[in-house]
Amino acid sequence: MSWPELLAQWTLIEADLHDVYGIDVEDRTLMRTRSWRWLQTRIFGLLAADTRTYRAFAPEPEFPKSV
Repeated sequence: MSWPELLAQWTLIEADLHDVYGIDVEDRTLMRTRSWRWLQTRIFGLLAADTRTYRAFAPEPEFPKSV
């Protein structure tokens, strides 16, 4: 997955950042005082938890084929 693919799901990321971390990305004061690394770490965290963001990229489960 690339950053463009990930950021195409920004609405999910934004909602998950608020739900999981309590981060309001519209809070300009907060976002200007944080580094890109800080945000990147939290976005990667969303991909490691059961979040909307994770589910958007999770592969479909494979089911055994019936014989």
